[in-house]
Amino acid sequence: MNSPDVILRKLFGAAVASAQPAQCVPANLPEPGSGRTLVVGAGKAAAAMARAVEDHWSGDLSGLVITRYGHGVPCQRIEVVEASHPVPNAAGLTGAKRILERVSEATADDLVIVLMSGGASALLTLPAGDITLEEKQEVNRALLRSGATISEMNCVRKHLSAIKGGRLAQAANGARIVTLAISDVPGDDFSIIGSGPTVPDLTSTADAIAIVEKYGLNLPSSVARHLASEQAETPNAISGAHSDSKAVLIAAPEMALTAAAEVAESHDLAPIVIGDAIEGEARDVAIDHAAQAATAMPGCVILSGGELTVTIRGDGKGGPNAEYALALAMALDGRPGVWAIACDTDGIDGSEDNAGAMVQPDTLDRAKKQGLSPSEYLSRNDAYGFFSALDDLVVCGPTLTNVNDFRAILVT
Repeated sequence: MNSPDVILRKLFGAAVASAQPAQCVPANLPEPGSGRTLVVGAGKAAAAMARAVEDHWSGDLSGLVITRYGHGVPCQRIEVVEASHPVPNAAGLTGAKRILERVSEATADDLVIVLMSGGASALLTLPAGDITLEEKQEVNRALLRSGATISEMNCVRKHLSAIKGGRLAQAANGARIVTLAISDVPGDDFSIIGSGPTVPDLTSTADAIAIVEKYGLNLPSSVARHLASEQAETPNAISGAHSDSKAVLIAAPEMALTAAAEVAESHDLAPIVIGDAIEGEARDVAIDHAAQAATAMPGCVILSGGELTVTIRGDGKGGPNAEYALALAMALDGRPGVWAIACDTDGIDGSEDNAGAMVQPDTLDRAKKQGLSPSEYLSRNDAYGFFSALDDLVVCGPTLTNVNDFRAILVT
């Protein structure tokens, strides 16, 4: 029989495999139009999605997608640009400008295939008005440190963008637009995935301003002016868009958890899926999940997904999955027979080189022997340092997909 840590890694692997572009793109490709076919997009899976389109498209094809550094895949007809994430840079800005220009050249006879996946909001950056890239970077850093949810962050981003929040579709001159989306957001809302560049936006500048005030964000003056202007309002309908334009969800957290549950059953474990859209502060959610694990029957595995957040107070390293794992280990307090894994399905937890971390029944004992204080590491947001010292980081490299966080707690 496989050991608990091997089983947990298999569950994570199954979740990732279920959302691979080569698996989910081909069956969802649209019929060609009478004109040209243009492929554009952004996200951590964008290059792999573009490759899947190329491999299954026999007609003329051209395009441009933006992905994170290290997430590129060789393509022949679709150009791949790598840029910075989670804080945008000049490469993303230039790529976004070129995408908007290409789409603006489309006609009503053309087909525009838009590939969206997690990370697109930062990668597809094109500040509106007189907002500079540096000011947009400042806003992104503030949002990332604030503890805001992904929907809140993307609401603000949409109202500061010249391409997101439906504006890309507005520029398409009535061309047919088909958006293929791999969801990394709770609820799988197309207007939040990649900040919804091709779908109507139902949020307002008032909503964005309320989020800024909620988290006490200190905005650059040009950003504050823009948010107070009429130009910041996003389109709540895409006028002139082709009547059969549509958005298709091709992979989502629920599918990933289903795949993991099937693997659990093959190991005679009872999967308990507690939600694919869980949000909240990572350390708080961990405490709740530890309580659920304490009352669970042996032979079960508790599965969950969603988008956890971290309010950064310290100067340590680590993303929400490692922080969740550290808080979970502390809450379990060495409980016998409980093992866990928490990973981002894109393979990168925050901005470090790990996907997440593993928790074992002896995690705290091993830490104590090394003189490590879990509470001190947590207080400075250094879960990466804690699990690195224990050799319990999960490092797999970019997975070329992204269906959000994956968590599994195995009770033996």
